[in-house]
Amino acid sequence: MRRHVLGLVACGLVIVLVIVLAITDPALAQKSGGILRLHHFDSPASMSILEESTRAAEQPAMAVMNNLVIYDQQVAQNSLQSIVPDLATEWRWSEDGKELTFPLRQGVKWHDGKPFTSADVRCTWDLLMGTGQDKLRINPRKSWYENVEKVTTSGDYEVTFHLKHQQPALLALLASGWSPIYPCHVPAREMRQHPIGTGPFKFVEFKPNEYIKLEKNPDYWKPGRPYLDGIEFTIMKETAPRNLAFFAGKFDAIPLGVSLPTLKDFKEQAPQAICQVNVGNVPRTMLINLHKPPFDNPELRRAAVLSLDRQAFNTIINEGVANAIGANMLPAPNGVWGMPPDVLYTLPGYGPDVEKNRAEARKIMEKLGYGPDNRLAIKVATRNFPAWRDPAVVLISQLREVYFDAELELVDTAVWYSKMAKRDFTVGAVPIESGVDDPDQMFYENYYSGAARNYAGYSDPETDKLIDRQSMTADPMKRKEIVWQIERRLAEAYFRPVAFYPGGAGCFQPWVKGFTPMTNSIYNGWRMEDVWLDK
Repeated sequence: MRRHVLGLVACGLVIVLVIVLAITDPALAQKSGGILRLHHFDSPASMSILEESTRAAEQPAMAVMNNLVIYDQQVAQNSLQSIVPDLATEWRWSEDGKELTFPLRQGVKWHDGKPFTSADVRCTWDLLMGTGQDKLRINPRKSWYENVEKVTTSGDYEVTFHLKHQQPALLALLASGWSPIYPCHVPAREMRQHPIGTGPFKFVEFKPNEYIKLEKNPDYWKPGRPYLDGIEFTIMKETAPRNLAFFAGKFDAIPLGVSLPTLKDFKEQAPQAICQVNVGNVPRTMLINLHKPPFDNPELRRAAVLSLDRQAFNTIINEGVANAIGANMLPAPNGVWGMPPDVLYTLPGYGPDVEKNRAEARKIMEKLGYGPDNRLAIKVATRNFPAWRDPAVVLISQLREVYFDAELELVDTAVWYSKMAKRDFTVGAVPIESGVDDPDQMFYENYYSGAARNYAGYSDPETDKLIDRQSMTADPMKRKEIVWQIERRLAEAYFRPVAFYPGGAGCFQPWVKGFTPMTNSIYNGWRMEDVWLDK
C-alpha cells in the first residue's frame, strides 16, 4: 500500500511538472511546418539591409540574417535591458568604457556552408565604416559608427570594438535589425540580389512588385528553430485589395499598416482576426531643403512650420489616438526619450492655438511679398504608397492656408532614396525611419553634419557638440536634458518639423503564434524564428 501511495504521489508530481513545463516553456505546444503568408507593403530597391533605408528590404531580410546582439523578440519595448546575445555569446565593457568585446558562437555556418568567424564581423564594419576594399553603393548608417575607431579580432571567435569616446548606447545600435553581420566571402554587390546569412531562413527569390520568398534553414545554429517551413511576402501597395485578400484568407497576417479608419472593416469582414493597435516610431515630418531658394530664408521656413495643425493630422489619419504628437523622439508611454507635453508645447509651432500660429505665418509671408493673389508655388515630394501619400495630402492642404500653392509629387520607392541623397527636392512629406528608440540613432543619422540621411543639409557645430555630449552621458536623466536641448535647437532651425506619429494596426489570423509586435520600432522584430502556425 505504501509503495502504491508513493507511486501515485510520484505520478502526480510528474503530471504537475508537465503542466508547469507546458506553461513556462511554450515550445512544448508549438507545431513545426507550414508557410507563413504575409502581405508586404512595397517593393524594395534591393535585398541588402546595409544599403537600404526602408522596411521593404529590411523586414524580409532580417529573417535571413543574425546580429552580434538582438532585442529580445518576445519583449515589446526595445531598451538596453531587452538586449540578448545572438552571434555573440556575451559582451563586456572595458573599465574606461572605450572597448566593447564580444566572444562569438562557434560552429555557426553561413547558408552556403562556409564557417562564420570573427573575420566576418570585422569585414561588416569595414563595409559600414568605409575602410575596406569592398564598398557599399549606399551607406545610410555609416553615421551610426562614427565613434568606432576600429574593430579588431582575437582569434576566430572574439572581436573588440575600440571607441573614440564612451558610448553606452552603442549596444542599442548593434541590436537593431539594421545591424546584421555580412559574410566576408560574399561581395556586397551580390548581397543586393541574393543575401547570404546565418539566420533561421534562407533567401529563395525576389520578384520586384510581386513577391519575396524565404525557406527554412535546416542547419540553423539554434536548436529547434525555426518552426516555419518558409515565409512568402506578397507585395501589394494599395490597401483596398490587400484588405480584401486578408478577408478572403489569402494572408495569414498584415503585420503593419492597417489604418485605424479601416479597422471596423476587419471587425465586420474578419471578426476572428486579432488586430493590435500601436503608435509607430516613424514620425511624419515636413522636410525642407535648406539650400534651395527661397527656403534658404529661415523666415519663410518659419511660416511653413507655423502652418501645421498637428491635431488635425492626428484626427484625420489616426482618428485621434493618444500619444501621437511629439518632437523627434517618440512620446511616452511607447517612447523612452520623448518630451512631456508641457515642455513640447513651448517649441515653435506646437502651441495649441493654430489660428494664432497661422496668422503669424501669413504676416511673415506678406512681409516677404506673398499673399492671396501671389502665392508661392512649390512641390511636395513623397513616396507613392498610402502610408506616406495620405499625410502628404493633409500637409498640402495646411500649407495652402498660409499662401503656399503646393502640388503633390509622387515618387517610386526604387528611386526615392537616391533622390533624397542628391537633395533633389524642395519640400517633402518624409517620415523619419527610426531604427532604434535612442537619441544616438536619431541624431547621428538624421541631423549630424555630413550624415548620409541628413537630407536637408543641416549643419551646426553647436548641435553636433550636444549630440556628442548626450552620447557620452551615462546617466539617463542627464542625457534626457541634453536631448531636449537638441530638440529645441532643431525646432528653431525650422526645417524638419514633426507633424505627428502614425497610429496603425497589425492584423493576424488566430492561428499565427509566437510573434510579438514591437512598440517603439518597426525594424527590430522580424527574426521570425519563434513564429509558428497553429493549424
